[in-house]
Amino acid sequence: MGHLLMIESWVGSMSRLLPRAVRESGHEFTFLTRDLHHYLRSAPEGASHPLLGARNVLTWDTNDTQGLLPRVERLHAALGFDGVITSCDYYLPAVAEVAARLGLPGAPPGAVADACRKDATRRVLHAAGVPGPRFAVCTDWAQAAEAAREIGYPLVIKPVDLCAGMFVRRVDDEGDLSRAYRALADFPVNARGQRRAPQVLLEELLEGPEVSVETVSFDGKSHVVGVTDKSVGGAPAFIETGHMFPAALDAEATTAAASTAQDALAALGLDHVVAHTEIKLTAHGPRVVEVNPRPAGNRITELVRHVTGIDLAAAFVDVALGNTPDLAARDTGLESAAIGFLVPEAAGVLEAVEGADGLAGRPGVLEAQLAEPGATVKAAGSNNEYLGHVMAADATGSGARARVEELLGALRPRVATR
Repeated sequence: MGHLLMIESWVGSMSRLLPRAVRESGHEFTFLTRDLHHYLRSAPEGASHPLLGARNVLTWDTNDTQGLLPRVERLHAALGFDGVITSCDYYLPAVAEVAARLGLPGAPPGAVADACRKDATRRVLHAAGVPGPRFAVCTDWAQAAEAAREIGYPLVIKPVDLCAGMFVRRVDDEGDLSRAYRALADFPVNARGQRRAPQVLLEELLEGPEVSVETVSFDGKSHVVGVTDKSVGGAPAFIETGHMFPAALDAEATTAAASTAQDALAALGLDHVVAHTEIKLTAHGPRVVEVNPRPAGNRITELVRHVTGIDLAAAFVDVALGNTPDLAARDTGLESAAIGFLVPEAAGVLEAVEGADGLAGRPGVLEAQLAEPGATVKAAGSNNEYLGHVMAADATGSGARARVEELLGALRPRVATR
């Protein structure tokens, strides 16, 4: 039995999947957080949060990495940890630092820090010759305006240190750029109370379908589990509206995407990670969008598990403990699985989702989760404002996406606008 130190977590599906994977693998964990109420607020009604199934629940300022390091050394002496883990992007660098300090398995801290900063990722990949968009890192408005003219419109503006598509926008002219730049400047602290970096990233707008490559890296080698496709909406934002695993690609495109992801991981020096690398398949070949040194969100890990039997959450636990993960695919009886998200278009209060009666019991449905009447609705600007999701499978081919789209198309959210 291994004992993991879990430093913070996302409050979405991984906050449930990861504790489950720890428990089902025969291990236990101590949970360390700066704000326990952040998780209690997201607990299912009438149930305790899975993170509270920890052997110990402790509080400390997890945003102060330098203060955290001596603290976890004392905890390690008393409790004995075999690995350190988190599912939250904002704490991946701290986890890498803690693992290194305690002499436990983990990716090199510098590699994780570079992967968690979009500007650093761009510089590292560019230096290594891994293909990506033309880009510029800007620290003030004048620099951004000049760089945009050099790259050429349309382009994409991104924060260098936020997640879930927050403030990522397509801009078609200098007026769009100014509005997007100001909106980002007005968000100086992220959702976990960490002060944001002042830099912004401008990138050439890449055209083509987007996919993600799911990998597990250990012992110096990155193993490709598969390629997932992505649908995007909500322009000028880039909101993920759905995914299907495996992506409906030919063998050549699948291989090219996988190889590009492995090149990116190697260039960054990432090992002992489960990674989710996003790639655009352009007319000129695959181009890296970003590298995430943690398992995919939006329940992509569950799509993979339904089709292949491979549990990426369990693999995440294994690599954190220095164990060899089980990546052997098994026959699950399913050829494809897809998820689609119900994306709100206006703010207000949800009155009902019409057409949802009996949704969970319809043919092919694996999961159906919708917001309850009375929920506060925000107009979607990122991947944080969904009203729910539908997951479905196809046992004979790549029809899972079509089935999900059919099911979502029959749902009609009724929102009382304010």
